[in-house]
Amino acid sequence: MLFNSIKYMIFLPIVFFIYWLLPHKYRKYLLLISSYYFYMSWNPIYILLILSTTLISYISGILLESRRNKKIIAFVGIFMSLSILIYFKYFNFLSSNITKILELFTIKIDPVMINVLLPVGISFYTFQTIGYLIDVYYGEAAERDFISYATFVSFFPQLVAGPIERTKNLLPQLKQKHIFNYNQATYGIKLMLLGFFKKLVIADTLAIYVNQAFGNVINYSGFSLVLAVLFFTIEIYCDFSGYSDIAVGTAKLFGINLMTNFKSPYFSSSLKEFWNNWHISLSTWFKDYVYIPLGGSRKGKFKTNVNLMIVFLLSGLWHGASWTYIIWGFIHGTARIFENIFLQKIKKIKWVNIIFVFTFCSFAWIFFRVETLSDAIIVIKNMFIDIIHPFTYIKAGFSDLNISSNELIKIIMPIISLFIYDYVSLKIDIISWISTRKTFVRWLIYVFVVFLILYLIPSSNTSEFIYFQF
Repeated sequence: MLFNSIKYMIFLPIVFFIYWLLPHKYRKYLLLISSYYFYMSWNPIYILLILSTTLISYISGILLESRRNKKIIAFVGIFMSLSILIYFKYFNFLSSNITKILELFTIKIDPVMINVLLPVGISFYTFQTIGYLIDVYYGEAAERDFISYATFVSFFPQLVAGPIERTKNLLPQLKQKHIFNYNQATYGIKLMLLGFFKKLVIADTLAIYVNQAFGNVINYSGFSLVLAVLFFTIEIYCDFSGYSDIAVGTAKLFGINLMTNFKSPYFSSSLKEFWNNWHISLSTWFKDYVYIPLGGSRKGKFKTNVNLMIVFLLSGLWHGASWTYIIWGFIHGTARIFENIFLQKIKKIKWVNIIFVFTFCSFAWIFFRVETLSDAIIVIKNMFIDIIHPFTYIKAGFSDLNISSNELIKIIMPIISLFIYDYVSLKIDIISWISTRKTFVRWLIYVFVVFLILYLIPSSNTSEFIYFQF
């Protein structure tokens, strides 16, 4: 069930009204049933996976409080949860690469491959349960109420693509008695509206051209590839941050506050700042549960840089079982280490740095988007062909992607509007600001945005969110 589907538009109001009509003690049951129904709408059999991960981490958490053999219990609990993730997401990747390594030693065997679909959200809820076990290992109380804990793992707004919530933030809220707050609920609806604008108007429109170019890179060259890269840079931001806005907004309808996952990342003046503002829940997860336990920045510059590289390689691998993702992580890791070493020697000119970071991230996204390394090489090799003839270069790029002047306006204007919104939001909460305007003014804005979405939404079928595949 996609956020951008009619089914969800029916499902959400039903759950919302029943939730607030029910007495507090029954609400957690409703949220759990709704979350499981939401997850089963993709494939009913995969409910067994999330149940397995939930039971493993729930039992492990209780056993950890016994304070006997804590390391063994934590290791077994984390290993069992990771095993499910590895089997479904990494088995074929590991099998094929092990086979290739053996071939180097003249040992030839056929790789063992499995034919299973990757369950949506498995990377997200697995990391959420691992974070819970680590928290309990370091002294936080284990959750004894299974229904509350199962809801924490499967809470439907953030189940399939985050934010990856922390125990101390989400679990207490699920158990707390909520009183309906009109301002919180309407803020959530407005945030959802922003998310739908990002996804339906910008991301889905750009996806048409991105898929066209990256689907057959050998047939494109020059500025068309540059456009495809730039379009994907904006598409993935609008797609993922749009999902996060809808998720956070949906949770507010139930009186629950999820963590902010994006803070205008493309206005970052350094890569460190970018990763503090992009997919914040994952970045902080790796920082707290991998980087700091490895020693963080406490054991000298060399060890700090090694730890940074480990985190970025793992981040790349988390995104997918492919060398392209690992190389994407390696590129960012290398750049962060370089920035760590030489940043103090670089003159800080904010807007120059912002443009540099945006350009660097756009380049790195090539490896994130392509299917194979050979496709990445083709894109990089061919994207500047004929650039010495700027007018022809640019004109041919738009022509190759079949972008007319009218279509270009429809593409650019929403993007400009979003970037203005992101820039202003660095200083003020725009949604709260609009909410304080006169009734006529704010409703004029709301109606205008709704009509804008309906007018600019592409006629093609609604697409899944990009991060559903992770």
